[in-house]
Amino acid sequence: MNTSRPAAVAGSFYPDDAEELRRVVAGHLMAAEGSSLPEPAVAERPPKIIVVPHAGYVYCGDVAALAYAPLARWRGRITRVVLLGPVHRVPVLGLAAPTVAAFDTPLGRVPLDLAALATLQGLRQVVWSDAPHAHEHALEVQLPFLQAVLGEGFALVPLAVGQASAAEVAEVLERLWGGDETLVVISSDLSHYLPYAQAQQVDRATAGRILALDTDLRGEEACGAVPLNGALLAARRHGLVPRLLGLRNSGDAAAGDGHRVVGYGALSFDTAPGRAGVDATATAPQAARADAAALGRALVATARQAIAQALGLSAAHVPAAGAHPALHAPGASFVTLHDAQGALRGCVGQLQAWRALAEDVRANALAAAFEDRRFEPLRASEWPGLHVEVSLLDPPERLEVADEAQALARLRPGVDGVILEWQGQRATLLPQVWEQLPTPALFMAALKRKAHLPPDFWAADVQLSRYTVRSFADAGPVPAGGGRP
Repeated sequence: MNTSRPAAVAGSFYPDDAEELRRVVAGHLMAAEGSSLPEPAVAERPPKIIVVPHAGYVYCGDVAALAYAPLARWRGRITRVVLLGPVHRVPVLGLAAPTVAAFDTPLGRVPLDLAALATLQGLRQVVWSDAPHAHEHALEVQLPFLQAVLGEGFALVPLAVGQASAAEVAEVLERLWGGDETLVVISSDLSHYLPYAQAQQVDRATAGRILALDTDLRGEEACGAVPLNGALLAARRHGLVPRLLGLRNSGDAAAGDGHRVVGYGALSFDTAPGRAGVDATATAPQAARADAAALGRALVATARQAIAQALGLSAAHVPAAGAHPALHAPGASFVTLHDAQGALRGCVGQLQAWRALAEDVRANALAAAFEDRRFEPLRASEWPGLHVEVSLLDPPERLEVADEAQALARLRPGVDGVILEWQGQRATLLPQVWEQLPTPALFMAALKRKAHLPPDFWAADVQLSRYTVRSFADAGPVPAGGGRP
């Protein structure tokens, strides 16, 4: 039985000669020290999480070093590294923990924290297997950087992540969270094989989503989306503050090709000022609520500004643009308008996220105000009593049902928005519609009518999907009985 995992990608992803490897890593770290952003003024504690890429050093070494170089000042204080990355070769259901006692690199042996690994016993999402680790580069390429900045004074908790939910990954991280002695490293590249300019655009949007602590990243945005989503969920719970350190792609490297590039980002997540010595989980709900409130204000302001400018209102009546990191990330939204009496005045939206959230909200606000064919275009005289609501849609999930009875049983009143599709007909009702149609039967009948189908219609090839929303509105509730799309 092997007691250590030998290096598998030395000589391909990074040099296999120890002296050359030291020189290469030192060069990347030196470049980072000259170009990285300064740490926060109150950096009395080390970062809790860093996100780093895992390509060959010739392509991503300078980006990875942006996150690793600042760790050198915490040598001796960071004594445990929890390292998570995606599997590329061996499929895993859950998170794979190794059974060996150490991982080797040309720079020496890195001991595993066996006691910390033992705390994961009993978690159903953790499997114990060395096979996923044997040839996996996503974790291995991080080790020489860690050895360079932290020396020999740290132990490793490596986990190769396959299929798992954000909650399952976050549960594992909570077991290992510790204090300032524990650093969490998430290994992930960003977009893959897009043209240079398109990759830059996509990766900027993804970085915005990470900075907004979104927990529904997809594989096409970040190959390490699964471990990253779990880390972002944990970051939300602990009130961590994210920082973008750098964003590049393989086309920026001397050996890069601009036609099909891979994106790389370096990010750091720090403990919020004033939280030292405080149980972060105790105030995480308040922090989440405060962030949601800030996002809501930004969304409504964005919608209102678009409508006010289109109406030609004076500058005094045009609200300032909304500001929140999530506005730069892809998002799907609906904008709903009510008049001063609470009657529906327009509602338009998108079911899929394909453009920046701010752009989506602006476009839907204008369409709801001036292009909803059920209503006359909005007039400036209606502006003083206009009520604006913005709903953010989570990605839809397909409902697999055998018949309508099963569909009605699966619906969650007050929670689910539903999409119905049948032979080119398509319609959706937002979750807010349950306020007027409180039973699944009434809700489904209205949905079919909206799709121009009879209320008693059903066919074997009907396709249903459901989604949830987060809704934000002007101060005060939507007037009762005001109507919904």
